[in-house]
Amino acid sequence: MKKAPNQIEPVSIRGLPEIVAFAILMIGALVLLYGIQGNAQEVNLHGRSAIVWMAKRWNGSGGDLSHCWIIPLVSAYVLWRKRATIRSARKAVYPAGIIFVVGALVLHWLGYRSQLTRLSLFSMIVLTWGIPLTLYGREIGKILIFPCSYLLFCIPLSFLDSVTVPLRILASSVSTELLNGLGIAAIQSGTAIYSSAGGGFSFDVADACSGLRSILAMTALTAAYAYLTQEGMLRKWTLFLCAVPLAILGNIARIVTIAIVAVSFGAEAATKVYHDFSAFIVFPVAILLMVAIGNLLDTKNRRKRRP
Repeated sequence: MKKAPNQIEPVSIRGLPEIVAFAILMIGALVLLYGIQGNAQEVNLHGRSAIVWMAKRWNGSGGDLSHCWIIPLVSAYVLWRKRATIRSARKAVYPAGIIFVVGALVLHWLGYRSQLTRLSLFSMIVLTWGIPLTLYGREIGKILIFPCSYLLFCIPLSFLDSVTVPLRILASSVSTELLNGLGIAAIQSGTAIYSSAGGGFSFDVADACSGLRSILAMTALTAAYAYLTQEGMLRKWTLFLCAVPLAILGNIARIVTIAIVAVSFGAEAATKVYHDFSAFIVFPVAILLMVAIGNLLDTKNRRKRRP
């Protein structure tokens, strides 16, 4: 059968080696582009690489972004799980995808010229999706939506520093109310909490205890967990939107328990020993609550498991 004159020849991907080769070539091109002319902000300190600029912020920020190193690995794992679907998907050139490619390149140029490295990083993520969409079609683009958009958690956002103060005030206010409800007399003064009984405890909810680190880590974790375990967009988004309240509640629980330990065993035991190890207790509780909510939402599989 002769091919229609206006039919576009599909780009061939016959197996896993070809998929891996294409991915390596695309990633290499992106690293070359954004590694040489990706950053124009504080070039003397960070160089021209947007990727290096981003990695330095992962290592800094008081450890709030240390989880970002895992984000690309999660995206790669999702792609590995979808490898059979990618191989079997219908592949054909999608000309409209060039709009995203050109738009991403324009965003990168604007970000570089205006010294907005975050904008350039966003354009890099758009390219990781737009190039396969253009070359291999909408089915491939649909499969790549989550692993590519999940990379947005890698971008350090500038407004997060301004969120810490409201989070500190919220945590100290709710913690004070809970302590008084438990019969432990407490007074709030800004972000500080004092024992009104005297001699019990006196501490300040500092930036490191604002809960921002827990929120960033929980949202990234919950997004991956929701995608991998839930069926349907409504369930996925419902579980994902629970991440922020769970992280805030976990941080409040940590502050309250620090005050309880201070009353029971002394301020030194609470602010030194328990404070350092309490994060390893509270964060797993938030994860368990996430799993519990996910199980409640997963009604279809729960009915299957029922005798």
